[in-house]
Amino acid sequence: MDVLQLLAEGFAGALTWQNLVWVLIGCLLGTAVGVMPGLGSSMAVALLLPVTFSLEPTAAFIMFAGVYFGGLFGDSTMGILMNTPGQASAIASTIEGHKMARNGRAAQALATAAIGAFIGGFIGSIVVVFLAPALADFSSRFGPAEFFALAVFAFVATSSVVTDNVIKGLTSLFLGLGIAVIGVDGVSGAPRFTMGSPNLFDGVSLVTVTVAILALGEVIYVACLERHMKDKALIKPSGRPWLTRGEFKEAAPAWFRGTAIGLPFGVVPAGGSEIPTFLAYGLEKRLDARRARPKFGTGAIRGLAAPEAAGNSTTSMAMGALLALGLPISATAAIMLAAFRQYGLQPGPLLFERAPELVWALLASFFIAMIVLLILNLPFAMLWAKLLLIPRPYLYAGITIFCALGIYATSGSTFDLLMLLGIGLLGFLMRALDYPLAPLIIGMVLGPLAETSLRDAAMSANGDFSVLVQGPISITLYALLAVVLLLAVRGRIVARAQAKAEAKKETVDA
Repeated sequence: MDVLQLLAEGFAGALTWQNLVWVLIGCLLGTAVGVMPGLGSSMAVALLLPVTFSLEPTAAFIMFAGVYFGGLFGDSTMGILMNTPGQASAIASTIEGHKMARNGRAAQALATAAIGAFIGGFIGSIVVVFLAPALADFSSRFGPAEFFALAVFAFVATSSVVTDNVIKGLTSLFLGLGIAVIGVDGVSGAPRFTMGSPNLFDGVSLVTVTVAILALGEVIYVACLERHMKDKALIKPSGRPWLTRGEFKEAAPAWFRGTAIGLPFGVVPAGGSEIPTFLAYGLEKRLDARRARPKFGTGAIRGLAAPEAAGNSTTSMAMGALLALGLPISATAAIMLAAFRQYGLQPGPLLFERAPELVWALLASFFIAMIVLLILNLPFAMLWAKLLLIPRPYLYAGITIFCALGIYATSGSTFDLLMLLGIGLLGFLMRALDYPLAPLIIGMVLGPLAETSLRDAAMSANGDFSVLVQGPISITLYALLAVVLLLAVRGRIVARAQAKAEAKKETVDA
């Protein structure tokens, strides 16, 4: 069936009043959580995961998508107004965005971010609509060896490429893999790492792990640092909340360049939006240096426009990769993959065949979410900033209660509450010691797929593991992984050399 016809049917499903309400709720929740320093879309999705199982799948995933997109803008809002980006993906936007705010252009900075998010997300959604079916068709050629190669690619890329410390990234990954194998083995029936406890025979719930690591761990971490945290003064935007023709003309090329940079990273498991936002910022800075009067460092509108568009185009493409390949490129996408499995759905080519109504309604909801977020955020960004007036003790106490109620409502087990506390303490320690969280989540989500694919491939080849590197798709994935690793190593060597040169220069000057 023609893609446009399928998309039209998706709009017919997404434009029901019930689904429109869930789009609005998702965008509201995502933006509200995003403006809270330290919180983000991944925590919002994790908290909502236990309470959405009573919803119809289409409504649940439409809401999750709204949360995902809304969280990105909320993160940027706090970066611009308080110099406190909610997530790493908003750091690049904060550099010039906060300078604009300090120069009395906060309203224009927020408008630049809102329009950039709309352009990047909308173009990304258009690309996804036409690319996702082709990706799904391509993934139908995947066998066990190819799925294992895809999982290895995701493991290595997310744990070693996007982290400053490879050892910490791999440690986080193996923690996730270790938690994933707890329980009774589905093939042999033997209990693994259960310590003789019947409560662990069914394994550790992914919902419990995500809520504990992303939400409860953050609460404990903030509580321990509360005495050292000082609320920063909020810059109140004044003046016109729109862009002049000259400002729009200045920002427009950066919006489209940022969108182009962000699109490919939506199908590469490189940690989410962090890398493309910094690449977009770096490109604009290099272009600005060629001008007769460089503006970077004083509040350059292009330095905000490009990262915003890049982050949202990456997120849109990430949703396409999740639906068509079952490949999560970030912690939030990994939680959404877990949600699909909780509903008995497996993203990939079969999802397009077995649940086309859900897939196309979800894709159509991306466009609706972009329009809703533009309406919510362009004129009302400062209303979201008022959420910062909520005292932190009340806010985080409420999150803690919500965590416990959500887990107990889904399992009815006191043991799961104890597990929630234990894994929450693990999440706190990982934050305190600067261990990345995304590799743990992705390791737990993709660990069972990697194990099953490895077994199936070996059994089909009578124990010959060379089958893992015989197919063209597998070889291509491993070759691509090698190139990514080499580029990452080269980048770190160059960065260290530059740091040593700067340190030596400072020593000589002193």
